[in-house]
Amino acid sequence: MSVQYQITGSSASEIAASVESGVRAGHLAPGRTLPPVRKLAADLGVAPGTVASAYRRLRERGVVETGGRAGTFIRQRSAFTPAGTLTVPAGVVDLVSGEPDPSLLPDLDALKPVVEVTHGNYRDGGPCPDLLDLGRDRFATDGVHGELTVTSGALDAFERGLAARLEPGDTVAVEEPTWSNGRDLLLSAGYQVTPVAIDGEGPLPSELDDALAAGARAFILTSRGQNPTGAAVSAERAAALREVIARHPGVFVIEDDHWAELSQIPLHFVADAADRWMFVRSTSKPYGPNLRCALVAADPETKARVQGRMAIGHGWVSCILQHFVIAAWTDADVEARVDRAGRVYAERQGALREALAERGIETWGRSGLNLWVPVSDETAAVVSLRDAGFAVAPGRSYSFHGDQGIRVSTAALDPALAPAVADAVAAASGPAAPPV
Repeated sequence: MSVQYQITGSSASEIAASVESGVRAGHLAPGRTLPPVRKLAADLGVAPGTVASAYRRLRERGVVETGGRAGTFIRQRSAFTPAGTLTVPAGVVDLVSGEPDPSLLPDLDALKPVVEVTHGNYRDGGPCPDLLDLGRDRFATDGVHGELTVTSGALDAFERGLAARLEPGDTVAVEEPTWSNGRDLLLSAGYQVTPVAIDGEGPLPSELDDALAAGARAFILTSRGQNPTGAAVSAERAAALREVIARHPGVFVIEDDHWAELSQIPLHFVADAADRWMFVRSTSKPYGPNLRCALVAADPETKARVQGRMAIGHGWVSCILQHFVIAAWTDADVEARVDRAGRVYAERQGALREALAERGIETWGRSGLNLWVPVSDETAAVVSLRDAGFAVAPGRSYSFHGDQGIRVSTAALDPALAPAVADAVAAASGPAAPPV
């Protein structure tokens, strides 16, 4: 523990609050190991059980995690961690951000003349009927049915859906490796998380069966463009997952289809194999993160709980934003631009995937913005790639088990650079097998 910050407190709540304060102020940095229970108890003059209770509370809030002999340490990200700014050194190619390429997003400014911007009142809020009608038709094309509502993006939908169906402390099964933002949200909300290993066709049915049999009450999966691997659920895997879910009545399933309009791969729907389910399609990747809008299909009770809770909370997603989505979905030029963007993203990802394969490195990615490469030492790999002129993301934050890997974002990758990137990855990682 750094001498610059002293944990204080005489009760579990005070000790936990002291640690949270240190994290929030930046005095306890991500990765910092906390004192062993007995040592901190002796330093504070309290019973070991009091410190153990404080650490348990911090784990439940997603502030710390326990790594066996590594002890208890501050998580890389939590609700209390100061927000960091991604910086890529000058002259280094950004393969780390994982964000949509701004040059491929539609021009929202061009839509303003046809967007309805009126001063509605509180009684006028809620999901726009025209948007729901359009969403219903688009979902039906992919075989998705259910009752629809609108949330402020995918994570808002996840949080509201889980709050409608689970209690803090309940266990949620998620993909391994997984989208770190989603996992961090779950931990900060007080849920337990358990990993379900995936391959290129999605979550492994046997792993899901084990997780649900062990008591997981919810399961979150990604249809296409899985982050960080680029995996997509195949027809055969979807059928197998549906069989597993049907064997576990009461499980709540959330399916994330954020890559929908950009995907070159058809949807193989899974979520409605459960009685309690939610299918989420955000507008962020194809149309722009600033729209902060997601269409949600769900079973009637879940939809009613989510929409009802929203009505007595912040109310509704801005109708102005909803009308921008309507304008985007009904504009031929925007549709053509999104279609082109999907093909460009696929070309960029495919160029690197093929270049890596030529060098003996197999990856799963066949949709989305990323590829995942296992390495023996991710820190050394990240540094080696940076020295070669390419910035990539270390894999630890995406893995429950601390599996060594790197996430390479292909969102803005020039396909002509793919061979050079593959050479650098090969040099940094050495021979590697597909993720397991």
